Amino acid sequence: MRREIVLDTETTGIDPRSGHRLIEIACIEIEDYLPTGRHFHRYVNPERDIDPEAEKVHGLSRKFLSDKPVFADPDVCDGLLEFIGEAPLIAHNAAFDRGFLNHELERVGRAPLPEPRWRCTLVMAQQRFPGMYNSLDALCKRFKISLAEREKHGALIDTRLLAMVYLELQGGRERALELGPAESTVALEAANRGGYGPRPRPLAPRLTATEREAHDRFVTSVLKDKALWTPDAWARLTPARP
Repeated sequence: MRREIVLDTETTGIDPRSGHRLIEIACIEIEDYLPTGRHFHRYVNPERDIDPEAEKVHGLSRKFLSDKPVFADPDVCDGLLEFIGEAPLIAHNAAFDRGFLNHELERVGRAPLPEPRWRCTLVMAQQRFPGMYNSLDALCKRFKISLAEREKHGALIDTRLLAMVYLELQGGRERALELGPAESTVALEAANRGGYGPRPRPLAPRLTATEREAHDRFVTSVLKDKALWTPDAWARLTPARP
């Protein structure tokens, strides 16, 4: 099973060598080109001012970050290193994120993340679409990935978008549907009987217990016998087999 980490950062400016710092970091775990649902996200107190131009991009102010942990806090530094483990790191314009992250790691006496671990989606896009504009926004539009949730740049939303872009650059959504021999057998048997087999890698449930209870109450108190997906309704609508 191939494990990869898609990563993005926001910063106080553009150059860590001039004293700029990391202020937000987000990571999403991918296994075999499918997001697992596990992620890491932290805001970081940079202990310095934020360039006005940078703040216009991400909307994060020094006041907002003033009560957040510093990078040296174990919840940030140790939590990040534990989450990424030894997995390859995927980033857009990876040299930028690598420079800031390694600068922060070196400040607290930790080993930098070596360049061979990183894979840059900007370089991948430039190789696939030479001469074209290959920003994250441009790639999302090219691959018809919705930007509706993205009012400003933010590490977490950008990481989610980048994960979808990375999948497309790896060969498209069809790549995520590749199955092994056992999984192919399940899919083939399901197709032969006109239904769907169990998902090879079940998705993590996204509904909370409270949301499920609210849905059940809505069905029983509002829809009542008009609900089409209850067992009784399904039995009424499904013709008996001869």
